[in-house]
Amino acid sequence: MTGASRDGPAVATRLPPIDVHRWVNSAPLTPEELRGRVVLVDVWEYTCVNWIRAAPYVRAWHRDYRDAGLTVIGAHAPEFAFGRLPENIDRAVRDHGLTYPVAIDDDYTFWRALRNDAWPVRYLFDADGRLADRWVGEGEYDRTEAEIRRLIEAAAPGAALPPVTPEVTAFVTSPQPTYAGITPETYLGADRGVPGTYALTGDWRVEGEYVEVAGADAELVLPFTAGEVNLVADPGPAGPAGVRVLLDGKPAADARGADVDPDGRVVADRAAMIRLVDGAPPGEHRLTLRAERPGLRAYVFTFGP
Repeated sequence: MTGASRDGPAVATRLPPIDVHRWVNSAPLTPEELRGRVVLVDVWEYTCVNWIRAAPYVRAWHRDYRDAGLTVIGAHAPEFAFGRLPENIDRAVRDHGLTYPVAIDDDYTFWRALRNDAWPVRYLFDADGRLADRWVGEGEYDRTEAEIRRLIEAAAPGAALPPVTPEVTAFVTSPQPTYAGITPETYLGADRGVPGTYALTGDWRVEGEYVEVAGADAELVLPFTAGEVNLVADPGPAGPAGVRVLLDGKPAADARGADVDPDGRVVADRAAMIRLVDGAPPGEHRLTLRAERPGLRAYVFTFGP
């Protein structure tokens, strides 16, 4: 999901019980223990590109405002089955530098209590546990930080607040990208895949959440309009899987994503989001993925300007 919005279902008006599977970086927290502190709940999923883009701001708020009265809680709810594996979540917490409390909501209990319906979503509760605001998707980081500051000051008049975070200052002073006209996220697999949005050749197995390479000469072709293309993929039980990445029939060169080597090859070594293309010229393009061995599982493509 891109952009920020307050549209959605009627959400919880107070911080509900945080009934989750387990906690990382913290003992279990309760609304009663958090009374007197401003609470920012960040509902996230570790392969979600929108959350990955928003994460630096959440980390900055924890870094700069925790001593002033803010508690940040990351509530992880998995989109795919691999997101329930503790080793995947624990690695994501480390890789993304999350040092604030993380609630692992494998069964969506806290998600339902919040009446949530998307990733990422930021819920901001005041020191009495009342919902002050909610932001869906990316953006509006300046408004989020302004509200954090207002609520801290309301809870502790005269509190010494740090300067606005450098991350938000840079956000406000930088031109913001537009997502108009780019290809929407494209799911693979039988559950949410839309016929005609991509083509498979060679031997593939189509499962509910993903498509899996099942033999030699497997190829996936995706038409798209965007500057950035990412893929959520899992190497499967056989271990790391190599993939050749072609943009309009040739290696992407200057438009290759951060995870693609200069020869146009990427290795999926864990269940994660892979950056395939970054900086494609405006217009329509064709992405081709050629798998080097069976086992690779592809879940969803996401795009950016």
